[in-house]
Amino acid sequence: MTHAPRPLAKLVDDLPATVPFVAPEALERARGGEFQVRVGANESPFGPSPAAREAMAASIGRTGWYGDPDSHDLRHELAGRLGTTAAHMAVASGIDDLLGLVARAFLDPGDVAVTSLGAYPTFNYHVHGYGGRLHRVPYRDDRNDLPALVQAAKETGARLLYLANPDNPTGTWWPGADVERLLDALPDRCLLILDEAYADFAPEGTAPRIDPDDPRAVRVRTFSKAHGMAGARIGYAVASEPVVAAFDRVRLHFGVNRMAQAAALASLRDEAFIAWVVAEVARGRDEYTRLAAGLGLATLPSATNFVAIDCRTAEGSEAALAALGEEGVFVRRPQAPPLDRLIRVTVGDERERQAFAEAFTRVVTRLGLTQKVG
Repeated sequence: MTHAPRPLAKLVDDLPATVPFVAPEALERARGGEFQVRVGANESPFGPSPAAREAMAASIGRTGWYGDPDSHDLRHELAGRLGTTAAHMAVASGIDDLLGLVARAFLDPGDVAVTSLGAYPTFNYHVHGYGGRLHRVPYRDDRNDLPALVQAAKETGARLLYLANPDNPTGTWWPGADVERLLDALPDRCLLILDEAYADFAPEGTAPRIDPDDPRAVRVRTFSKAHGMAGARIGYAVASEPVVAAFDRVRLHFGVNRMAQAAALASLRDEAFIAWVVAEVARGRDEYTRLAAGLGLATLPSATNFVAIDCRTAEGSEAALAALGEEGVFVRRPQAPPLDRLIRVTVGDERERQAFAEAFTRVVTRLGLTQKVG
């Protein structure tokens, strides 16, 4: 006996069968082997700090317990460091989770959200998933076009504007004062989502001065990058008390596990380790820049843990991506023009950087990427 499939909700049924990213594990299964160099997902090759590792190990015996649904200790530690209160802090399972909370809390079906064309795709995924409509603004000179984003928010009556600063996938950034001017120019109903995943790597003055009580902005940060805890899935938002209270109405209260909370708290206190990671990443960025220059290629300025290398054309970057994959090297490539001429390479550890340099040199030489392709 067969049964008819149960109908999906119309919103879900109308969505395309897609995910924001194809995971490296899926790519490995498709190619029939593991990548030897994994520098495509902006993970930290340095991992969590020794203190965070100890905290996780100490928590293993209590894995049978749920994590604290309020993330009390971590929220208070974050608040003390940021000069605010725990009521302004929301902890969730990474920035991806937080972006979903913002979309769910502020978008009604049909509402518009503004973002850059080619920017972090998980935001788009959540907007579509909660019935919103996207308006995309092209990058200008490989940076988010702040005036155009504001203008789009005004013209569309947008409820949300998403900005990553420093940016992913370009690595470029705007000074905090420019972000403050963008915030002041937004229409009244529009909320700024400021993604600061790479803030630890950014130069002084990149972070804008936004009062935690300001209802116009939600700032989201992560322990996935400088803190090396991408697999633990933990991040946090700084927002006004009413916004944090709204998240409490819809968030998964036991979504952040006990070990992640303990590790994040310990990592915050291990400032020397984070400073070492930031310095090592800066050294690696310089190595990538010199490597590309020696091959006749340009790189974009970066305030992140990756470097975008300009392969001149979309055809060139696509060929480089495929050739590096054949070499066992995992990198990523933006899909939207004009960024589709780039490949994005995470700063690996010393071994990974050397292996990437050797493979990339072979690829560039074989493909003739120093000459315009197409």
